[in-house]
Order: sequence, then structure tokens, then C-alpha cells
Amino acid sequence: MTSTASRLARQQDRELGIGTNAQAVKFYKQDYEALRQQCLETGHLFQDDRFPPEPKSLGYNQLGPYSSKTKGIVWKRPTELCSNPQFIDDGATRTDIRQGTLGNTMVVCDCWLLAAIASLTLNQDILARVVPPDQSFTEGYAGIFHFQFWQFGEWVDVVVDDRLPTKDGKLLFVHSAEGSEFWSALLEKAYAKVYGSYEALTGGNTIEGFEDFTGGIAETYNLKEAPANLFHIIQRALSLGSLMGCSIDITSAYESEAVTSLKLVKGHAYSLTGAEEANFKGQQVQLVRIRNPWGEVEWTGPWSDGSSEWSHVTEDEKLKLNNVAEDGEFWMSYSDFIRNFSKLEICNLTPDTLTSDDVGHWNYCQFEGMWRVGSTAGGCRNHTATFPSNPQFLLRLEDVDDNPLDGKHGCTFLVGLMQKDGRRLMKVDPNLETIGFAIYKYKGCKNVRLGPDVLLRQKHVAMSPNFINTREVCGRFNLPPGEYAIIPSTFHPHKNGSFILRVFTEKEAQKIDAKIKEDKVSEKDVDPQLKQLFKQLAGNNTEVSAFELIKILNNAVSQRSDIKTDGFSLETGRLMVSLLDKDESGKLGLMEFQLIWKKIQKYLEIFKSHDTDKSGTMSSHEMRDAASKAGFQINSAVLRAVVNRYADAQYAIHFDSFVGCLFKLEMLFKVFKTLERDDSGKIELNMQQVCRNITKAAGFSALLIRATSCIMLFFIAVAVPGNLLALTATQQGPLSDVSTEKDQLINREFLYF
Repeated sequence: MTSTASRLARQQDRELGIGTNAQAVKFYKQDYEALRQQCLETGHLFQDDRFPPEPKSLGYNQLGPYSSKTKGIVWKRPTELCSNPQFIDDGATRTDIRQGTLGNTMVVCDCWLLAAIASLTLNQDILARVVPPDQSFTEGYAGIFHFQFWQFGEWVDVVVDDRLPTKDGKLLFVHSAEGSEFWSALLEKAYAKVYGSYEALTGGNTIEGFEDFTGGIAETYNLKEAPANLFHIIQRALSLGSLMGCSIDITSAYESEAVTSLKLVKGHAYSLTGAEEANFKGQQVQLVRIRNPWGEVEWTGPWSDGSSEWSHVTEDEKLKLNNVAEDGEFWMSYSDFIRNFSKLEICNLTPDTLTSDDVGHWNYCQFEGMWRVGSTAGGCRNHTATFPSNPQFLLRLEDVDDNPLDGKHGCTFLVGLMQKDGRRLMKVDPNLETIGFAIYKYKGCKNVRLGPDVLLRQKHVAMSPNFINTREVCGRFNLPPGEYAIIPSTFHPHKNGSFILRVFTEKEAQKIDAKIKEDKVSEKDVDPQLKQLFKQLAGNNTEVSAFELIKILNNAVSQRSDIKTDGFSLETGRLMVSLLDKDESGKLGLMEFQLIWKKIQKYLEIFKSHDTDKSGTMSSHEMRDAASKAGFQINSAVLRAVVNRYADAQYAIHFDSFVGCLFKLEMLFKVFKTLERDDSGKIELNMQQVCRNITKAAGFSALLIRATSCIMLFFIAVAVPGNLLALTATQQGPLSDVSTEKDQLINREFLYF
């Protein structure tokens, strides 16, 4: 399936709810229920040929097929490891998660994954989304299990068999403390299958696990440079149901799991579960509640369990703070938290993750995009020649926050830019691209997209915390109401990549409509010399065919030395005729010819203005802005298709290709608008209607209908609901506000172009 077809199929699936946690996409198209039933009927245990018990499933380097570390490894089912294996025994808890004999070495450093899995056990509702509970080694056992993960914008259901790698009868990687509970080991195997091998899980961070297990967007704070309002950010995050983790950095491997004098463990993942203020000796003190998932060591400093500070707190406040907490959970002052911990990670959850009415919900928009050499891989602002060619996303902020942090009246939103498939490609290229984004004020622009004349003169109003070679870069922003353009990019230009951009706000999105302008001309507008030339070629018929039209045009452009052209092709000539041939005669009259000539003259001016090096050609990076000047707002997907079709090997576009492209775009827009009903933004045709109606409605010649299904896909990719914008994202509905407990109408808007 072509990339355009795949993208459209995904878009249609999402409109039907496919890709949500409730309707997860079947990974490798493996259907858990069908495969399980088949095994039960045949009496055979499931064997997964997509992730077989072979060396390649272990790894590719230190755990590769020829590594000494993989010698003696035997894959065994839990029924071969103990007499009474359990999937989940008396609930999933932190004690079910322990590193194996290889997991705690530099070969596979998966402690980040263990910390993320441990955090799952703190919220049984979220755990059940990842680990479906109706699985066991007794009733209906067939050697097959399944788990669900969020992967780059959609939930996937991953099937695995229960053959696990062992050495000397012990699991190599994650296992339970008792050795008889296997949900965590099978979860890790399913996660390794998603990324290609166990070794591919090396070098991750807890944020990745948070996001893959929840679909949330995560932000990281360096507590040595904590913003002044971080405590209030924590409180707001908790009110929105966010998951939070914190840790103390280590400077060497020897410090890992080292215990400080106040009983905090270095290099260890803690959870932050509360943030409150207490009256202490007549003053308000900010407190945070921390949980050690392992529960073995607790903070012994101020505000710890049984400390003297609690004697100065009223019984009512003690009850509110629940200071006598379960083992492993403790309070500490926010100031001590900042001093003793190094990093705070907040995973903000999507609305569908939260089932409780006690917390508020973020609103969420997500877009997919690509950087492609020659069209949309422009690099960061340092590269002025190519930066404007990057994809852009329009964000409209209209309503300020209901309860602004620190009294700042603005609109709070989160932006997360994630590059796709990086860990899956580690076997081929372990280096992720360096990515980031900039946010520009979008003011007084008639065009949808900000052009180089704006971007290169205007300073950004915000940007990502840094450009970094991680899977995702995320930032929290507060800006006044208005319109803004978010521009994601790699640091260097000419880098291919795929990404998703996610935006969390407290408000929702709507779409903008625009109109398509039609050119008009009367006989008095026709140039006298052109009129005479036309009559000479048209003869008594007063019309010219595509053959005659090409002769006139090529004669005109061949005399120019300032542009490079191979001459207009017959296909382009037929396209021009089809565009204006309303009676399907295959010919054009005088005024239609004048329209064609008027367009070409306009396109010539645009082409020359974008020929910055006076080479007679135009760089493909200029194509989007040039198309915009011609009246076409094309999105990144269309731009990539245009460059692939019309640019040469050096990503240069000749004049005849430029003109042919613009006429084809106009034709496609016109066809879509002709077939669209009631400004619905879509058309639905069967294959016979594609052949019949497109030809009839827009004057297509048979030459243009070579592969009708592909043409239709290109129509949908290019033509846009009610306007020339593309991939407009719309969300509607009320937001339940935590503080006011009343519904509000939302107005925040996102456009991708």
C-alpha cells in the first residue's frame, strides 16, 4: 500500500475508533482470540513465528547470535519452570518486578522499564489497559498471552507465546520475587517484540515507559533549575490525574542504588503521589508525598513518618494528609524535595485514560508528519534557506486558564514532538535525530502558512527546551490568547524522519473554512497580438486542441534564456484543456486560452522570484511558498508527493514542471469540490463512479484516468474540506472544570499544513 493510502486508511480507522485502547490495532495482524481458539481446538500450544525463540529475538550486538553471553540460553514455558505458574496472583504489585541475571548488567540496562512497570501497579485501572486481566495458566490456557501498548499515536495489541529465555533454569530478565508469577516477564517479552529484540530495550528512560503504557505526554524538570511555580504545576498535574516520577542522579555505576544518610536511594525511581500545604507553627508549608515502589527504604528527614514536625499539625490536617501511610510512602517538604532529588518526570494522561470523575481532563490533539529531503526537511532556524519549508501547525488560543498559576493570565498548553520508530531502528542506526520545535506568533496573515518573509524577520515567542537526540522533546507554555504556528524540525536540514506532534490544552479545537477563488476573464482582456496568433492557429474552428496549445506555449517559452524548461508535455497540454473544457470537446476557445496564458504569466513571475540563485530553476524547498503565492495551500504530505514527481535528482524544479504541477493541483481541487456534497469535507465513490463521475464532472481526458484508485487517494490527500487547507483536526465538546465544577464551551484550534 502506498504511503498516501496507508495514511488515509489510518485516518479513516481513527474516525471509527480503531487505534484506541478499546479497539487496539492488532500488531502484525495477529488476532489474540482467533489464535487462542485455534490452539484450543487443535490441542497445540501457541508458537509465535513473528518473535521466535531464536538468538535474533534476544539481540543484535552483545546479545546477538554469536555473542558469548547468549550461549546456554534455553527458552522455556512457565509450566516448565514451576509446578503452579500464575499469571497474576493476588493482584499485580511491586514485588512482581525484579531484574534477572542479565537485566542488571550493562548488556541490557532495563531498570527504566522496571520503574515504569512498577508505576503501573500504583493504578489498577491503567494497569488493566496494558495487561488484560482475563488471562491465566489454567482455564483456557493455550500458551498465548496479549498486552496493549501505545505506539506513536495508536494503541496496539501484541500477542506473544509464553516461551521465555532462561539460563540454568532461571529467567534472564524481568521476573517476580516469588518466581511463580509471570505477568511482568510476559509483558517485557511483548514489549521487546514491539521493538524487535530484548537488546533494543537498552538505554531507555522511564518517560518512554510512561508514555507507551498510558499514551500520555511526559515532561521532565531538572530540579536544580526548577521553575518558581513548579509546586503549583505539580498540584495542577495531580488534579488532572497525571503520573509523576522522581529520581536522584548518579555520577557513576558505583552509586547506583546507593543509600544517602537520610535514606534516599540514588539512581532509583520514586513516584510522587501528592502535594499539599500544611499549617506549621502559623505558617503554610509546602509538602510533597513520595512513594518508593520497592517500599524497603524511607526518608528519615523532616516530615518523615513519626518526625517531630507532625506534633505541630492539627489532627484534622493529619487526617487530610494521611501521614500514617503504607510502607514505602512518606512526606517531605517541597524545599527538601528540590534539594535532595535531581529530576521530576510528569506524564500527563489523555482523557480516555482517566475514568474517575474526581480529576479534570486535558484536551488532546495529535498530528502525524514527515521530514523529507527536498521538500519538508528544512532544519532549525539557523538554516535560513530551508527552515521555512518545515511542516507547520496552527494553534489558536482563545480562552485563558480558569485558575492561572502564579496569577499569570494566559493559556497553558503542552507540546510534545516525538520521532517515530527510533528504538526499532537501533539495529540499523542507533542514533536518533536531534529534534525540537519553535513557536511563532501568527498575526495578520492572509495565507494559512507562514512564509520566509515572516519567519526570517520575526523572532519566535517560544521554543522547545532544547534540540536533543531523544525520542521526544516536550515543553509547557503559557501564552496570551491569539494564533501561533508550531514548527517542528530536525536540527540539521536534509534529514529524513517521521514524527507525531501532540498538543495538550484545557480548551478544544475547531476548524476554519476558506473559499476557492475562480479566475474570470472577458474578451476585452485578451491581448490583441495573442488574439491574432490564436486565430491563425485555430482557423475556422475558433478553437485550439491540446496539440496546438502546446505549440503556442513552447514557442513562447523556448525563446527565454532566464528559465530552464524541456517544453510543456502533451500531458500538460491535455490537462490545461481539460481544466477549462466545459463542453468536453477537447478544445479551448479564445477566452479559455487567455485564461491559460494569464495563469502561465503569473506562474512565470512567481517562478522567477523563487529562483534565488538565477539558475533558471527553483529549489524544491521553495515549492510550498511558490504554490502559496499561486493560490494553493498544500500540506506536507502533498508537498512530498509533488517533489517526488516533479523535482530532478538535485531537487531542482524546471519551469514546465512547475506549471504542470500547479495545473494538476487546480484540477484536483476542482474535481473534489465538484463531487463534494454540502461542504461535508469528503466524497464517497465506488470504482465505477470514480471512472464515470470524475470524467464527467471535471472534463478529465481518458489519459488522466490511468489508475483511478490512486487518483482518488491523491484527491483526498490534496483537496480539503471546504477550503485549501489540509488535514484540519477538529475536536468538540465540553470540559469539566475541576475548580468551578461547571461545563464550558471550548475554543482552541489546530491546523496542520
